[in-house]
Amino acid sequence: MIYTELSDLLNQKADQYNRPSFIERDPVSIPHRFSQKQDIEIMGFWAAVLAWGQRPVILKKSLELVDLMDGAPYDFVRHHQESDLKRFLAFKHRTFNATDALYFLHFFRQYYQAHDSLEDAFLAAVDSSETLITVEPNLIAFHDRFCGLTDFFPERTRKHIATPARNSSCKRLLMFLRWMVRKDDRGVDFGLWTRLNPNQLVMPIDVHVNRVARKLGLLTRPQTDWKAALELTEQLRQFDPADPVRYDFALFGLGVEGEM
Repeated sequence: MIYTELSDLLNQKADQYNRPSFIERDPVSIPHRFSQKQDIEIMGFWAAVLAWGQRPVILKKSLELVDLMDGAPYDFVRHHQESDLKRFLAFKHRTFNATDALYFLHFFRQYYQAHDSLEDAFLAAVDSSETLITVEPNLIAFHDRFCGLTDFFPERTRKHIATPARNSSCKRLLMFLRWMVRKDDRGVDFGLWTRLNPNQLVMPIDVHVNRVARKLGLLTRPQTDWKAALELTEQLRQFDPADPVRYDFALFGLGVEGEM
């Protein structure tokens, strides 16, 4: 497929799928249930972390967490009593279990005592003269903060917080960053955060994006890892240098709807 044909296809499909009708069946529908910034951050983060497997199950388990937090995540993480945590002991989604859920709650509580927004946790310490090319250092910084908050971090929880330092594709965290950072008038992504830019985002590669990107010749690296995510993002910058990750809608939509 020649450049102009591929550009036309990606732009057409990004426009087709980046609209409110996309929300209902996607994990992004979970944070869309809220209007307060911190509620959106908490449930956006949690829904993204749980986003593997069938979408109906992901939505069901995410809504179960909302119910466990009395429908008010930000208020719950700040004001819950120790007795309130017992209700989480039966929570499980694939390999994510009660131990992980309890640490997430602990992290949120400690974090929001000192910060107004989860964005602060994703800010990397860089020299003021340095320009970030991608969010790679931000993801590394977040992993280290999340896993190093306390001395009793449960090691088993580390597998749920990916990092480029381990060459992970970081699919779920990159999806969360897309929701928080991308800014447009289409109604899907929130654009709540201002200290990261859309042109620094990296493509989240799920099974649908992976398959379609390879069929279109946008991804050649055999492994689906961090280097693959960077390769795909760099290819997509040819079509929109300011917002390459908007083509997540195109590649995902082409895959999940069986158009390729």
